[in-house]
Amino acid sequence: MKFTVTREQLHEGLTAVAASVPTKTTLPVLSNILVEASDDGLRLSGTDLDIAVSTVVAAEVDEPGSVTLPAKKLVEIVRELPSAAIRITTAGEQRVNLECGRSKFRLLGVSKDEFPSFPPVDFEDHWKVTSADLQKLIGHVSFATSTEESRPILNGVLWELRADRMRMVATNGHRLAKMDVPLTSAGSTADLIVPPKALDQVKKVFGPADEIEIARSENHLGFRCGATRVFTRLIEGPYPNYDQVIPKGNDRIATIDRQTIMSAVRRVGVVASDQTHRVRLSFSPGTLQFSVNTPDLGEAQDEISISYDGDAIEIGFNANYLLEILKLMPTDEVQLAMQAPERAATIEPVGWDDPAAYLCLVMPLRLVD
Repeated sequence: MKFTVTREQLHEGLTAVAASVPTKTTLPVLSNILVEASDDGLRLSGTDLDIAVSTVVAAEVDEPGSVTLPAKKLVEIVRELPSAAIRITTAGEQRVNLECGRSKFRLLGVSKDEFPSFPPVDFEDHWKVTSADLQKLIGHVSFATSTEESRPILNGVLWELRADRMRMVATNGHRLAKMDVPLTSAGSTADLIVPPKALDQVKKVFGPADEIEIARSENHLGFRCGATRVFTRLIEGPYPNYDQVIPKGNDRIATIDRQTIMSAVRRVGVVASDQTHRVRLSFSPGTLQFSVNTPDLGEAQDEISISYDGDAIEIGFNANYLLEILKLMPTDEVQLAMQAPERAATIEPVGWDDPAAYLCLVMPLRLVD
């Protein structure tokens, strides 16, 4: 194998692929990146067996071939090289020489035969979506997935693909995020449960202007744009009926400046319990009061002006969950709708000039006097 590639091209390709390489693994070859030189250029691939990323960068190939090289060291070497052509050749089956200007390196690789093959996903029958729409969904929803292993199905994002829209939903049982984006070009109907780590890879690898083809096999999902591909295992099983937990009758509605409420929650949250992060919110016409009382730490109170003319209500929330949701709201004002202290509250953007629809839900915490 012999090829020449610019430092910038190689660094860009390695950056796209390296995030899929596991930091710890019992299978040593998974710590490597597969490097394949052919007439089409230089294909770089990485996988942790659950997620795989592959991309092609332009290169001048004199002799085709393939080898796997240690991902971490290869990325570090290329990052530190000057902006110049990089010449890579194999010496024997597993020894690789890398030259750039006066810098020379020799790395020990592993045969391609030990590298796992990518899942078979046929892109002939596919959905087509813009990366900007997909990134919008991922960025506003995937944060709400669960990290607990007791309910694996909640460790994934539900992705509903329909003829006229796509929707993502994520929840950990205490908070929920749901977003709908209109579709103009879609394939068949599907409900997919996708690991958030895979969706993060999609966000990193594809640019906002890209048009992405999406296809599935029985257990895997593939994303493709140009020469770059991302594959992931799907999480199997039925997703909970999230519609049942989204309240329809929340009639106590407050309109609040997003930055103002975030600042107040952060302030009083400093003395909230490290276990519950509970903050008491007391709504009355025109005013929202915050209070925290942690016996072994102290107390805090704050107050802001809001638009609210309903009956007075006191409700407790996990400050961290509130802040996570508020941080992602795309407008300056938000609408918080409640019904009772023990019922879920919803948060939505106010005046969002976007075809997407966004709703978050947060479960209240029991107030203890």
